[in-house]
Amino acid sequence: MAKVNGNTEGIKNTLLERIEGIYDIRMAQQEFASHELVAELAELTGILGREISVYIGRDGRVADVSIGDSGKVSMPNMRLVRNEDRLCGVRCIHTHPSGDGRLSGVDLGTLKSMRLDSMAAIGVNAEGEATSMYASYIGDADEAGERGVLIYGPMRPYKLPQRLLIKEIYISDDRLKSSTYEAEGSRPERAILVGLENNEAYDTLDELGELAKTAGAVVVGKFTQRRGGIDNATYIGSGKAEELSLKGSELEADIFIFDDELSAIQNRNLEEILGTRVIDRTALILDIFAQRATSREGKLQVELAQQKYRRSRLLGQGTVLSRLGGGIGTRGPGEKKLEIDKRRIRDRINELTQELKEVEKQRSLRRSKRQKNTVPLVALVGYTNAGKSTLLNALTGAGVMAENMLFATLDPVVRQAALPDGTPVLLSDTVGFINKLPHDLVEAFRSTLEEAAAADLILHVVDRSSSYYESQMTVVEEVLSSLGAGDVPRINVYNKRDLVAERTPTDGIFISAAKNEGIEELLQEIERRLNSSRIEVELCIPYDKYEAMTVIRAEGRILSEEHEADGTHVKAQLEESTMWKLRKILGEAYGQN
Repeated sequence: MAKVNGNTEGIKNTLLERIEGIYDIRMAQQEFASHELVAELAELTGILGREISVYIGRDGRVADVSIGDSGKVSMPNMRLVRNEDRLCGVRCIHTHPSGDGRLSGVDLGTLKSMRLDSMAAIGVNAEGEATSMYASYIGDADEAGERGVLIYGPMRPYKLPQRLLIKEIYISDDRLKSSTYEAEGSRPERAILVGLENNEAYDTLDELGELAKTAGAVVVGKFTQRRGGIDNATYIGSGKAEELSLKGSELEADIFIFDDELSAIQNRNLEEILGTRVIDRTALILDIFAQRATSREGKLQVELAQQKYRRSRLLGQGTVLSRLGGGIGTRGPGEKKLEIDKRRIRDRINELTQELKEVEKQRSLRRSKRQKNTVPLVALVGYTNAGKSTLLNALTGAGVMAENMLFATLDPVVRQAALPDGTPVLLSDTVGFINKLPHDLVEAFRSTLEEAAAADLILHVVDRSSSYYESQMTVVEEVLSSLGAGDVPRINVYNKRDLVAERTPTDGIFISAAKNEGIEELLQEIERRLNSSRIEVELCIPYDKYEAMTVIRAEGRILSEEHEADGTHVKAQLEESTMWKLRKILGEAYGQN
């Protein structure tokens, strides 16, 4: 006999056998729910005090019987019709021990997400009597592609319009087939965001929602759990996870996104309870980076971070991850699939690391050439979506993509600009920072981010229109400090001044990169800061003291250079420390014009 699914704990074997007998009940071709089925479901629900759900195929056979707690019933994912653009070929009839047959949001969400032929509920009172019945069907889609629902009821459970209810299944199937909204595979994923209440200066779930939007998902729900700490098994606790499972069905969620990094065990347990895909903030950011990376270096960096992330989340799953079998040729220690996967990831990490080392060498060579050319480097850093790329375009006309979304651009860009006095300067746009930036990602992008540490000046671009700009600035400063760029001179550039009324704080330049406002003032400040510690000198370097030119090229900024009979006449801007070195090299020749 077929098995009864769901929560069968504590049910006597004799009663369990009776419930299994529901599989023997069969509906006639034009019968939606027979008198026998309704009566048996109602009586058994009255005895158990639990919901019972029955899935019935279009041939009238019972395909599944499940038992749930009061307020929750297990809904297995079933599909008897192969075409994904049609109804699944199964209708669900379940009981409500509360006596109220009205369909809940979870019921209607499950109807749409599973594309059931129909979702029906029978209200059952404490005496085991069926009080009312409601049946629902998928309706037409609106302009946004959201499916509506048609509900019949209340109906008398033993006086059902059987033919009408069966006919509505086929009408609904034709309606679904001819609808104009996108197929399931091409519509945006519906995401529910989950986090814990914390002491952050701002709501990190709002930012997580922007990340989800950037990744192409539609946020349909946000849930925050107040707890003393993170649950090691499920992050939020099993009770809350069970509640989220119901909410996921109601909201037709395709994915749950958690605000903190989950362990492999937490991820696995949550997917089992929630019944759908689960990812964390780190996986979401990695996915966005994978979408945005276009250069070879960027793709290598993202894949390296992804492989390190996956390596720490490989879990054994019994025989599923074993390649050992019985019989001749299979005995011996062998190699489990888990071990194979670990080895493959380890080998790939080594390959990517070597490739990135080669790319880093090329980056170092380019950096050395820039230093030899003595063109100052100004690095643009800031929180993601602060407007760095827009500012780069305003300063240089670079034409890089700049959109109002997180991580709109990923690959670093270096462009040349001219300061008001004509001095050339290189501007480097780096990847944006974000709260809880994955450690593996920072490590993978270290060579790119270290452009900031090698810069002569840092422009810290801040989205002043954000209510959380101070917290975002703190995140950026912490990352810069970890990269060894904490002591590099910087200018705070408060962007989007057109969106705020006040000009506070007063420790920087207020601009609107999008409106091209304040750009000249910023260029003047860059010029002043770059020249503030340099002294302009004119020197004649004798040819037998040419090592002095090496020092000037490495540490100074050459404004002009001419080779005459008595030596090289050079005009340059130099730091005081460099001038001291030149005094030692040139001796009496120092100071000659």
